[in-house]
Amino acid sequence: MAEYLPSNDENLPVHDTGLPIRASVLRGLPALVGGDRGASLLAAYGFDEAKIVEGNSFISFRQVERVLEAVADRFALPDLGLRMAAQQDLHVVGALAIAMENARTMGEAISCSSRYLFAYSPAISVEEIEDPLGNPAVAGLRYATRTMTKASPQLLDYGIGIVHRMLVLVNAGAPYGLQSVQLPHSRVAKDSAYRAFFGAAVTFDCPSAVLRIPSRLASMPVSGGNDLLRAIAIDYLETHFGHKDVPISDLVTAILSEQPGFDGPDLAKVARLLSLHPRSLQRSLSQEGMTFTGVVDRVRRSQALDLITTTNLPFSQIAARLGMREQSSFTRAVRRWFDTSPSKLRRAAQTPKGQFIRVR
Repeated sequence: MAEYLPSNDENLPVHDTGLPIRASVLRGLPALVGGDRGASLLAAYGFDEAKIVEGNSFISFRQVERVLEAVADRFALPDLGLRMAAQQDLHVVGALAIAMENARTMGEAISCSSRYLFAYSPAISVEEIEDPLGNPAVAGLRYATRTMTKASPQLLDYGIGIVHRMLVLVNAGAPYGLQSVQLPHSRVAKDSAYRAFFGAAVTFDCPSAVLRIPSRLASMPVSGGNDLLRAIAIDYLETHFGHKDVPISDLVTAILSEQPGFDGPDLAKVARLLSLHPRSLQRSLSQEGMTFTGVVDRVRRSQALDLITTTNLPFSQIAARLGMREQSSFTRAVRRWFDTSPSKLRRAAQTPKGQFIRVR
């Protein structure tokens, strides 16, 4: 399992710890190493394959790094990171995929990835830079991790490989003119494996992980884009992620939302899933004007509204699903949240015209 911070931690900021990444990052790993063997290894590292397939949950970035290195070593797959990137489709990055594939130009697609990739994981970033070799006709796309420790070779190969694959897919599956690739680690697989994947020369032991692309790529049009879909995707991304970092409260909400029936919210468990010390998690929530109890209450309110208005479950069962031991506690909570009783709320939802529900 994950290596957590010591109990005497007092002042470590969020970026001094492991950060989360969407579970879809490990999608397809078992198939690469023989199905059951890969699934067993994932289970040994504490990963639930069903959640990986579903893809909306967050897992530990640090643990992803470890499992990739372990699989590469155990199954003699030095090019595992490249293989993982090669099998992913664009939609591994969720709503960002819709914005990119419906961009008007390649430059707009690249800008979207730079601005919103952290919605996939706050641990990674893509930045447009000047060409590291000083060629004015070439620009650089630098892939980086925001963790304090140096990223492993497999994770770097996978990460920059995903960025390369996104550009190929946005460009209708065609080469986009990649000039060369720079990687900060020593070569771990054969040169032919890197050349076959990137279709360009790769150099190692460089300062950063960089794709060297033609400057003119930015003005190249993206074919088949839809303005409406692009606008919807950008609006969604901007509404939810139009700021520097994914709010920790959003990550906590995502974790709790996938655990119906949590019997007593467990701050320590959620902190472990985020690779944070509990006190670091509490401080981060406080900086956003939130508390762990407040996030739990918000999740319960949302789940209660859904279960009351869209199911016919007895209220006692709904109370149990929300982790409330007594139905009376559930009734009081519903009155506090919606200023009405559970039964009236259900009747209102079943009335054709409905009624105004005041959400506190």
